[in-house]
Amino acid sequence: MAELKNCTISTTNQSDVLHSLPSNAVHDLLSFGLCVHCILRVFGVRGRVYASSDLAVVNNHKNDPSDNCENSTTASKEIKLCRVCLGILQFRFLDERDTVVEKDSVDDMAVLIADMVKREGYQIDGFSLEVSVPPILLENDNSLSSYMKTKYGSEPWFLEKLQTGCISTKDALKFSLVSALENLLDCKSSMSTFRIRLTYTHTKSSKGNEKCSDSNESCKRRKTGESNLVGERPFSSSLKNDSSDGGEPLIEMANEPCHFTCFCYREPFYFGGRYLKYSRNVSQTRWIIDDERMGEASVEEIIGENILQACRGDSFKFHAAGREDIDVRMLGPGRPFLVEVQNSRLVPSELFVKDIEKMINNVENKLVRVKNLKLVGSHGWNLMREGEAEKQKQYAALVWISRPLKDEDLQNLSSLEDLKVLQRTPIRVLHRRSPLEREKIIHWMKIETIAGSSQYFLLHLCTQAGTYIKEFVHGDLGRTHPSIGSILGCRAEILQLDVTDIKMDCFLT
Repeated sequence: MAELKNCTISTTNQSDVLHSLPSNAVHDLLSFGLCVHCILRVFGVRGRVYASSDLAVVNNHKNDPSDNCENSTTASKEIKLCRVCLGILQFRFLDERDTVVEKDSVDDMAVLIADMVKREGYQIDGFSLEVSVPPILLENDNSLSSYMKTKYGSEPWFLEKLQTGCISTKDALKFSLVSALENLLDCKSSMSTFRIRLTYTHTKSSKGNEKCSDSNESCKRRKTGESNLVGERPFSSSLKNDSSDGGEPLIEMANEPCHFTCFCYREPFYFGGRYLKYSRNVSQTRWIIDDERMGEASVEEIIGENILQACRGDSFKFHAAGREDIDVRMLGPGRPFLVEVQNSRLVPSELFVKDIEKMINNVENKLVRVKNLKLVGSHGWNLMREGEAEKQKQYAALVWISRPLKDEDLQNLSSLEDLKVLQRTPIRVLHRRSPLEREKIIHWMKIETIAGSSQYFLLHLCTQAGTYIKEFVHGDLGRTHPSIGSILGCRAEILQLDVTDIKMDCFLT
């Protein structure tokens, strides 16, 4: 018998591997109804050996050597569903029509999965294989472990096995399929953003097996988020309430295989940049009131839908560093934004991103333009949020006052620095925002007079993020104090407002 401490096998000949294992235990497990793949993983065997078929191996080990070929062929057709993996490692499953599907080999199963992936039209530069199995398989493994410990715990090979651990059904299936999928998809398995997910469910798992007591150590691990690396568990681990008298494991005979579904998806791509808005009739996000669109378009739709269409994704999310009202233009260097594209079929390159930027900027109506569009990681969300609280904004406002502007007014406003302003939630947004009082800072202000007009002027100001500029000018019936109106002692109104600069220390500057 070969050493069991090193269980990574380079050969793909299952018969040779089984002959290296304790023959009495192998015959015992075969007779009980385990498939060869489950026997291999019970002994902690790893490697490409899982990628071969087990029918001939079962015949060689389960039937008498004196049997003729005809008897062996008949036996191969009578192989039953594995009682532990419920057919998963035998490539038997129920499809969406509840029809039993049997694949003769690993290659056939891999072809089925690869065809599903190719039909979705993904551009694939690598893949990560994910497997989900029903909870009952863990219970089966625990029962089998308890049985093996009771029956073979005193044998030397079992003590060696304690140091290796049993391979999970998930990992055994991956050992089986990965190499064949790499050949069929012409790319390598890695920690890729493209995921192929195989999901197995079983009727037994929906009838109470998913519920487990707090005394079940494996359930505790799932609840707290703990897990063993690469799906292994110590061979001697078992359920505390599961025992065996050494006759056979406490595992029921399986009547039907698991239901199988395969789907693939790609982790989100994040596009970051800055946008400029030139129209006073374009909202930042899609704005619908009583089934009626407000404004002619939105920044979200113009940018997000163009990126989504180019990537052939399922959906997108738009996020900007703050927002401006529909009638406020966004000028200067622009406002930082992120677009998260879900399940993109294409893998965007640097040149691809530049083409998207040109496509958005070449739209005829010229309502919105983007700058510095680039691919960023998921950390972009955190970087943007971290910068939002500390960023400063600069505005240019056309202001009207109810009396002529005086020289002392110019000096008075321009001399104010880091002015603290208390703002209660504006009346115009009270229907959708909590009634709070916020302290904001006006860092500086400058007045630009307009020739031929004594009651109109341009107000340039730099403020803390989140300051309500319109209310700072007219006072909002005293809800913002001080205000331009209260400082000048007259009525003041904003006629036009533009954002001219957003200073923000992040990757989008």
